[in-house]
Amino acid sequence: MSHPAHIQDLIDDFAFLDDWEDRYVHVIELGKALPELSTQERNETTKVKGCVSQVWLVKSVSDDGRLIYRGDSDAHIVKGLVAVTLLLYSGQTAQAILDIDAKAVFEDLGLAEHLSMQRSNGLAAMVARIQSDARALAS
Repeated sequence: MSHPAHIQDLIDDFAFLDDWEDRYVHVIELGKALPELSTQERNETTKVKGCVSQVWLVKSVSDDGRLIYRGDSDAHIVKGLVAVTLLLYSGQTAQAILDIDAKAVFEDLGLAEHLSMQRSNGLAAMVARIQSDARALAS
């Protein structure tokens, strides 16, 4: 499957990692690099429903109509999954977001088969929130 350049770069980065443990560590490191959200940003409006761990996504729209996201979680691996999700979606136009096949990307990253059902559901909830925002902006 063909992906936009920013996604292909992410897939290529993960391809250098030999096994699931290395990918797991990389995901956690990506999460550690996320800027912290303020206490005020961690609220019911920004909280993602459907995640077992607490996840918050803060959205803004740039002057040229791109959706910008910042996010956080109270769990290390989930925070890493937030970081991966932001690498896919943040800074993209609404249409570009709607065109991304998240399931295919996570399979290509080698993450899909290693996530627990709870983490997979949480990841799907994050993607659904972002896609909902994109649909609202596009209409």
